[in-house]
Amino acid sequence: MPVIRFVREGRDVECYPGENLREVALREGIELYGLKGMLGNCGGCGQCITCFVDVVGESSPGSLSGRTAVEEQKLRRRPQSWRLACQSLVQQSLLVLTRPQVGLGDAEAKIAAAKASTLPPGPTAWPVQASEAEADGAGDAETATSDEEA
Repeated sequence: MPVIRFVREGRDVECYPGENLREVALREGIELYGLKGMLGNCGGCGQCITCFVDVVGESSPGSLSGRTAVEEQKLRRRPQSWRLACQSLVQQSLLVLTRPQVGLGDAEAKIAAAKASTLPPGPTAWPVQASEAEADGAGDAETATSDEEA
């Protein structure tokens, strides 16, 4: 699985390829928002620009999906390494600095430490489990039986 290394928080989080960066961060308790964002974020629609993150040193080319038209518009005056978490899909492992607009006293040291240990590349596809497919087929047969009984 791809690993997202959140530099400010000092945490590594696994996710599936194609998962939304904002959803992964919120699920794992990573704080994406400052006060303004906590009080009034758009819920992941790309309109409030409060969930932006910095992809540190483009840790891996192609680690996130390409910039969307919304990002191009909303982040036109921001550094190219900044992305909206709600518009970004994780493809491969990467380093992320949350709330880059907020100062981080020892930013260079934390970034250097995060870059020092390598990230696993992770798979490029969702895992397929045969037992789920078999269970779905068995569930259909059970449903038909229970319908007939009713």
